Amino acid sequence: MADSAPLRRGRLSLRQVFAAPLAIAVLSTVGLISALAGDGIWDMLSWLTLAIPVAVILYYWLRRP
Repeated sequence: MADSAPLRRGRLSLRQVFAAPLAIAVLSTVGLISALAGDGIWDMLSWLTLAIPVAVILYYWLRRP
């Protein structure tokens, strides 16, 4: 009987587990604050930083088997 569990490659540290979600949270926070801060360059900064989480979600959603 074959085991359907994925192969374990080793344990990940807490830093490795939470690095990407923390980076996405920081980018989202910067984007939301810059959207409130002003116009012009602030708007462009907010669009760029708020588009990154959407791009990550789309990447992993389209990549699934």
